[in-house]
Amino acid sequence: MSKVAVVYWSGTGNTAAMAEAVAQGARGAGASVSVVNLDEAAFGGADVANYDAIAFGCPAMGAEELEDGTFLPAFESCEPELSGKKIGLFGSYGWGGGEWMSTWEETCKNDGADLVSDSVVCNEAPDDEGVAACKALGAALA
Repeated sequence: MSKVAVVYWSGTGNTAAMAEAVAQGARGAGASVSVVNLDEAAFGGADVANYDAIAFGCPAMGAEELEDGTFLPAFESCEPELSGKKIGLFGSYGWGGGEWMSTWEETCKNDGADLVSDSVVCNEAPDDEGVAACKALGAALA
């Protein structure tokens, strides 16, 4: 059984809803899943080795960038450990065109991470299509 971590930060609850759908998809595919809300628990580079795959979720903030008070420091601490690791990315946005996700994907590729599927981006709360895409991301990680 593969071990999957779903690590996220959510300001409005939209990315949290996406995280739950990713976790459901991974569980449905037979994985053991740990969901980590970075407002409630820490996750860093030392934790990466404990999982076969990791989904990272963060909404776009400011000028289409990752939230930098809680999420970004945790993610940056994981970056040195991502080479060869199966990961998936997801997040929501309220404006702009999703450029933050393209930038984030490029960062992960440069870190040597293995992006297992297309990243999932939702405008505001995930609709049925967004939930289905999150579940598929979770299944791909499992």
